[in-house]
Amino acid sequence: MPFLDTILWPIKWVVELILVGWHYFWTFLGLDPAAGLTWVLSIVGLVLVVRAALIPIFVRQIKSQRKMLEVAPQLKKIQDKYKGKKDQFSREAMSRETMELYRRTGTNPLASCLPLLLQMPIFFSLFSVLNNAQKGLAGVGPLNAELGKQFGDATLFGVAPLHDTFIGAWNAGGPWQVMLIAGLMVVLMTASQFYTQLQIMAKNQSPEAKNSPMFKQQRILLYILPLVFVFSGVAFPLGVMFYWLTSNLWTMGQQFLVIRNMPTPGSEAAKAREARLAKKGKLEPTKGAPAIESIPEPPKTTQRQQPVSKNRAKKQGDKK
Repeated sequence: MPFLDTILWPIKWVVELILVGWHYFWTFLGLDPAAGLTWVLSIVGLVLVVRAALIPIFVRQIKSQRKMLEVAPQLKKIQDKYKGKKDQFSREAMSRETMELYRRTGTNPLASCLPLLLQMPIFFSLFSVLNNAQKGLAGVGPLNAELGKQFGDATLFGVAPLHDTFIGAWNAGGPWQVMLIAGLMVVLMTASQFYTQLQIMAKNQSPEAKNSPMFKQQRILLYILPLVFVFSGVAFPLGVMFYWLTSNLWTMGQQFLVIRNMPTPGSEAAKAREARLAKKGKLEPTKGAPAIESIPEPPKTTQRQQPVSKNRAKKQGDKK
């Protein structure tokens, strides 16, 4: 697809620059430039740089999701108001009120999806560069023919080529090291993906979100997506699998920090964070117990004082 290659050309050039830069770095530290370990560490460095550069996009996605959660109750009121009304007037009125709500609150339902769409060309370029390099092909930039062939011929432990796959090794009857490494990585990829999604659904969802139909669909995908890794991962070259595994581990750590420090309001993670802050005495007075307790005033008596005559008061004075 020449048109797609033209669009991805600058992204692939930057990806190759980062990959080759890490390769030169590890070589400078004394590692064998043709060793599989050197190229695996270069892939890990590539993933770390790219994912770190995408942090601002990820933060924007989190903020968009937070805004959508804030307007969800108002959006539900509009939907309930026109529930069961199929006429054109009601549909247009519902659409106008919904758009007015988005305009007034500054939210956009597509804003949370936009960061994902922006990441797709980057990840596709990463996959393309690594996959071509596994075949010994030259890239579009710094990854020249010599480095491409070196990458394609690199092996782990001297017996596991980075361009080989689990299925390829299975059909060829070996080497068994490729099947062992690939099988272990498929398990780790599947487990990390499942754990990341489980943490989001179990701890970082508000009660309203858990009662929505979308949550039920997410629960189904929670068990389906790992199966995709199982069946597709066995066809990935080892070098590409190292990229996916490193990216999954980054995502798992990133989600852990978000759930712990920026949880969804009303979720179990938010309650756990408030409990931790309250235990450390860092919870705001409006959300926790007051810092200083007021001293209660003595109760006021309601008993009426009896009048005292002059003679009686004089006798009481003489006794004193």
